[in-house]
Amino acid sequence: MESPDTRPAKRLERTPRVFVTRHLMPSVESRMRELFDVSLNTEDQPLAREQLVAAMQEYDVLVPTVTDRIDAEMIAAAGRQLGLIANFGAGTEHIDLAAASARNILVTNTPGVFTDDTADLAMSGIIGVPRRIREGVELIRSGRWTGWTPTALLGTKLAGKVLGIVGMGRIGQAVAHRAHAFGLEIAYHNRKRLPEAVERMFKARWVEQLDDLMSEADILSLHCPAGPDTHHMIDARRIGLMKDGACLINTARGDLVDQEALIAALESGKLAGAGLDVYPDEPDVDARLIAHPNVMTLPHIGSATREGREDSGLKVIANIRMWADGHRPPDQVLSGLV
Repeated sequence: MESPDTRPAKRLERTPRVFVTRHLMPSVESRMRELFDVSLNTEDQPLAREQLVAAMQEYDVLVPTVTDRIDAEMIAAAGRQLGLIANFGAGTEHIDLAAASARNILVTNTPGVFTDDTADLAMSGIIGVPRRIREGVELIRSGRWTGWTPTALLGTKLAGKVLGIVGMGRIGQAVAHRAHAFGLEIAYHNRKRLPEAVERMFKARWVEQLDDLMSEADILSLHCPAGPDTHHMIDARRIGLMKDGACLINTARGDLVDQEALIAALESGKLAGAGLDVYPDEPDVDARLIAHPNVMTLPHIGSATREGREDSGLKVIANIRMWADGHRPPDQVLSGLV
């Protein structure tokens, strides 16, 4: 298979025809109209597979998001003119990279722009679940609060507890930076150990085996990509290794966690609560998670800031322009990398 790095650059001798699958920030769409022959999804309705294939047969560039599954069969059906899949977002697990590479279709993403946004949201769960914030809000809203008492809604103090971070990339490091200010001890598991200088910067301790981190963490926060190696990496066995009363925070991908095992642990009291922004069957959320008093169920808003979504759109534009000019896009994804 030819590496994308070695392909000869070829300038597109016309205005790129660009198909965008979801409604983006108005400023981004306005700029796209100025630069490209663009088709926009202003109604923001998820597109059917047949609609995506039709676009891939007609346009030079496809701009999908995480809600669009671009598999090998769809890529094989793409027209010869399709040269770039410019993904809006950092994750590319919804795109078959090997199939795109085999067709000499470049794939780009938008890394880095959502790091702070996602880390901020993860912290809301790291703080909110141990302190039972959702239960408190519900108590007020239901009119059942009868006033302060010394033993009501007792949560868990953060300072001195162990925050286990699974995946110490950009977002994991940003979470560690924030969590240290709350007095949490940072332990992390990663495919590769970080340099000692980076560990000292974040006052983080590497745990080589994930099972060991599971048993140490008072709060476990997931920040790794989805893929065959991470599917259901948090399963019933590993949840069983966790401390009684521990909390799980997932702002990464729903498939990382065996949802049935998580629900069983929550209902039995093995886990005190969970903070979830992602689910395996989005947009469907299991009713048992919604019903649990100490599960923060959020609608996949980790990257939902005006600044982040605009910056991501501008990265998409930059990648398309570089590709159309015959240069390597700045955010090209290499086939086979997660």
